[in-house]
Amino acid sequence: MPHASRTIVINRPVTEVFAFFTTPDNDPRWRDQVKDIHAHGEPEAGAVIHQTIAGPMGRGIAADIEITAYEPSSLYAFQVVAGPARPQGEFQFTPAGDGTEVSFSLTAELTGVKKMLMAGAIQKSMDGEMANLDKAKAILEGA
Repeated sequence: MPHASRTIVINRPVTEVFAFFTTPDNDPRWRDQVKDIHAHGEPEAGAVIHQTIAGPMGRGIAADIEITAYEPSSLYAFQVVAGPARPQGEFQFTPAGDGTEVSFSLTAELTGVKKMLMAGAIQKSMDGEMANLDKAKAILEGA
């Protein structure tokens, strides 16, 4: 089962960091694979965010997400509800001195043929999402 997790500290207040990660328009700035993303309405549990990510040979793949938990300044969780892989993700935000500790995890349950054919590519994608946290940190800290 593909899984990835990472924790970083961003030297910005928790309210600012939470707002950055929960505003879909920011995703293309720090997530390299996002080709298009649109939210309809306010972020809350049950809301769906439409996104297209880069797939094989640059093809766009639908990867809409449903917000499964939204607790301002502490928790943002989601489930991918469109596309061939449907991972679950969670961001936890914790004050850390003058900054914010961000813990991010992704898990995808694959079975059968999908497990055999897609596990490696999905793991690589998840590892890339974790690496992209460095980009978000640089943006938020103004580097």
